[in-house]
Amino acid sequence: MNVRRRHISAVALTAVAALGFGTLTACSTDSSAAGDTGTFDVVASFYPMAFLAERIGGEHVHVTSLTQPGQEPHDLEISARQTAQLEEADAALYLKGLQPSVDEAIGQSPIATKIDAAELTALEEHGTEAGHGEEHGDGHEDEHGHEDEHAHEDEHGHDHDHEGADPHIWLDPVKYAEVAEGVGKAFQKADPDHAADYRKNTATLVKDLEALDEKFRTGLANRTTDVFVTTHAAFGYLAERYGLTEEAISGLDPDTEPSGARVKELQKITKDDGVTTVFYETLVSDKTAKTLAGDTGLKTDVLDPVEGITDHSRGEDYFQVMEANLTALRTALGAR
Repeated sequence: MNVRRRHISAVALTAVAALGFGTLTACSTDSSAAGDTGTFDVVASFYPMAFLAERIGGEHVHVTSLTQPGQEPHDLEISARQTAQLEEADAALYLKGLQPSVDEAIGQSPIATKIDAAELTALEEHGTEAGHGEEHGDGHEDEHGHEDEHAHEDEHGHDHDHEGADPHIWLDPVKYAEVAEGVGKAFQKADPDHAADYRKNTATLVKDLEALDEKFRTGLANRTTDVFVTTHAAFGYLAERYGLTEEAISGLDPDTEPSGARVKELQKITKDDGVTTVFYETLVSDKTAKTLAGDTGLKTDVLDPVEGITDHSRGEDYFQVMEANLTALRTALGAR
């Protein structure tokens, strides 16, 4: 699309000339740069956002991801070339709070449509431990009737104070569906000529996510333990959704080293709660997980936070990897 041709700044043009203006990571088969495709050009911050854009946009969008396959999203630093791509795009789809350099670049860009996934569902704070039952609903009370501490909410009950909040909402199929619906509406508004197709594609994606949610509910219904151990606290929303407890070696930042006290605490937890497996990730070093597993006589396995698809992923897209995660969880939790 890009009928609103924008003038790139002199600085951006210089950077483009030096670096070469090509798509850094095109999620679609078209390798043209954002702004040159004749379609609705969407720059997505990382894989879960790019996946939504592709599924909802279909043939009408060209999607460029700022995060390369295999790159840890938390570590991304925006380049001059990517800044230029943002200036030429029709829309940016990102998740505020996950990638600070992306937040800054999009905030400073002149792009007309900025879609923050964190504004489309309720965010919560999670630490090294998360879960303890079904996620609270719009009333924001937990299973004990305690009020949620979030104070800044919109008319839909969504908290938009992102500081300290857990951004890993895509690992809960229900929350991911809420985000999908919001992205679909934003696409319809920004590109009204194709609104009917965006609406249809969004409905199909939401149904697929509802089916995935049901697979997790039924697949994890009969288990021998509720506790699972991960390298970093990426699965708090998933744990809450299905009545599990995630115990993470590190916090929300995968690069944080655990304290000696935390390691000792986890050794006790794994023994007391019948934990069989320590999970590690495809994009983060497995050293700490394997050390803990070796010290406690436990197995290791992959639980993928689906931050990117690589040759090492257990599937070719979000749904396949999430179903692989379900299989791994069922085995670790003794589900029958």
